[in-house]
Parts: sequence; C-alpha cells; structure tokens
Amino acid sequence: MAAPKKPQAAASLAEKVTAIDAGAEVVACGFLDQTPVFALADGAMLFAGAPAHRRAVAHDNAAILIGHCLGGRIVTGGDDGRVVETRADGSAAELASEKGKWIDALALRDDGAAAWAAGKTVRARDARGEVKEFTAPSGVRGLCFMPKGYRLAIAHYNGVSLWFPNTAAEPDGLVWRGSHLDVTISPDGRFAVSAMQEAALHGWRIADKKDMRMTGYPAKTRSFSWSHDGKWLATSGADACIVWPFDSKDGPMGKGPRECGVRPARVSRVAFHPRELVLAAGYEDGWVMISRLTDGAEILVRSAPADAAAAITALAWSGDGRRLMFGARDGAAGVLDLPV
Repeated sequence: MAAPKKPQAAASLAEKVTAIDAGAEVVACGFLDQTPVFALADGAMLFAGAPAHRRAVAHDNAAILIGHCLGGRIVTGGDDGRVVETRADGSAAELASEKGKWIDALALRDDGAAAWAAGKTVRARDARGEVKEFTAPSGVRGLCFMPKGYRLAIAHYNGVSLWFPNTAAEPDGLVWRGSHLDVTISPDGRFAVSAMQEAALHGWRIADKKDMRMTGYPAKTRSFSWSHDGKWLATSGADACIVWPFDSKDGPMGKGPRECGVRPARVSRVAFHPRELVLAAGYEDGWVMISRLTDGAEILVRSAPADAAAAITALAWSGDGRRLMFGARDGAAGVLDLPV
C-alpha cells in the first residue's frame, strides 16, 4: 500500500487580510469589544477600528516592553516601570509604578487580577486592588496565574516557584538547575512547563513533581499556547510549530511531539484557536500560517517579501475564533476575517 500523501496547503487566505501600518513594533495585541488593539513599542495603543484608526498613549515617552490581553483589557509594562491597563474606550489606568525599574513579566486573570515582576520583586494585585509582594531567588522573566485558586507560577534561576499571595506559607518549589525564562500551566492545573535558556523545555507533573524534558529546539522558546481542550501545547523556537501531547496522566513523557507548519524560517509566535484544533503560527520572516491538527492541512495567511522580512511579534484570535490579528517587529500588522 502506498504511503499517504502529505496534505497540500489550502488556497491562501491572504486576500481576506486587512493590512495595517501600526507605525512601530507591535509588542502585544488583542480584541477589545471586537476592536483589534495593538500595543506598540513606542508607548502607544493603536485601535484599528472603522472608519479610522485611533491612537491612545499608555506610556508617555517610554517604551512598552510586554503586554497581555484578557477580560476586556490590555495590560502593558514599560521601561518607565509602570503597569497600565487600557480598556476598549481608550481609557488608561495605572495599576502600579516601579520607579527606576523595567517591567520584565506580566500575568492576568479574567477576574481583573494582575501580577508583574521587576527584577526579583513580584507583585500580585487582586480584583479588589489589594497588592501582595514576593521576592524571588533571582530575576523573574516569566509569570503565569494557575487555573485553580489565586496562585502564581514564577520562573527564575533553578526552577519555578508556586506562590499563594494570600497566605503566609512559603511558595512550593519546582526545582531544575538552569535559567528558566518563562512558564505556563496546563488548563487542568496538572502540569507546569518552563522555557529554558539552553533552548529546551522543562516540565513537572505538579502533584508529585515528576520531571520531564523536552529538547531538540534550535532556538529558545518564547511563545506558548494551549489547545482549547488542554490536550496539546504548541511552542515556538523551531522551523515548525512543535506541539506536545498532554492528553494522558504522564503528559509528553515517552512521547514525541507533532510538527505543524514546517517552513525554512523559525516560528516566533503561536496561538491556538479558542474552539478548534487549529493553530496559528507567525514566523521570523514575517509569514503567518494556519494549521489544522486533525488532518495536517495548512493555509497561508500572510507572506512577506524577502527584502522586508520582519519577525511576527504578536498573534491573537478573537473570542469567537472568526478573526486573527498579527503584528510584526517593523510595524506591519493585519487582521484576518475568516469566511463564515
């Protein structure tokens, strides 16, 4: 019996993309009340609405370093030490000011809570506005709220700390030697996975702290995304989306990953569809692709000319999964409207 043919790429969806010139590097993006909003490195927020775009200043005379969108808001951290929440109407509110420091990491909860890190200091602000503080063993580059309870995962040198801000107990430690740059928690709360300096992932089964190693990346992983059912973790850092299985009690231990969207360029951003096993990937050469895990079908969203290639730095789906937005290091951006 002949081997099955690899599925061919579907017709391009590039004609369904509305191109946007954001005017500066796109650091983060998301949909606020169905309006695509881009957080820009120059400190501004770009609302890409009709009939005209509008800009709002979130960090005056400062650069936005990091941003996340959740629960009807985009929260950004800058080199001015400020943490700022921007809403759909363009209003901005300062959540914190760490004078003389940079904001290195952010995390959000959909109830309005937020957390941020500046150096070794982590602060968590609950939905009522009460702030608690934790000093990590070393500088913090990754934060993630855990899905159950008001608890944070904090990535630092030699592992990850699991901190309950509202208790006096010492944080629980997930230990592995080396520098941990970011962290993510599975939607069911069973697994923690960190991205490491040596271009590998390290994972723990939280219940018994069983270690798992995920290696073979040519570059550091700087983007994670869980599938809507929590059974797959997509990662950047290779010439394809590397997607690890987490559908069993042992997670990816003893199993190999799947690869989606193989191209001669490294993946820089990944984002799973909110309802389907469909994965969007942005590449270092400015391309954007969509892959379907069920049959391996691939669809081109955006190609970039070789002489103007700039890495995709932000990628986000709308809540209903009908729109995909992206932004690049050179300020190029766009919004895909999928056919109904």
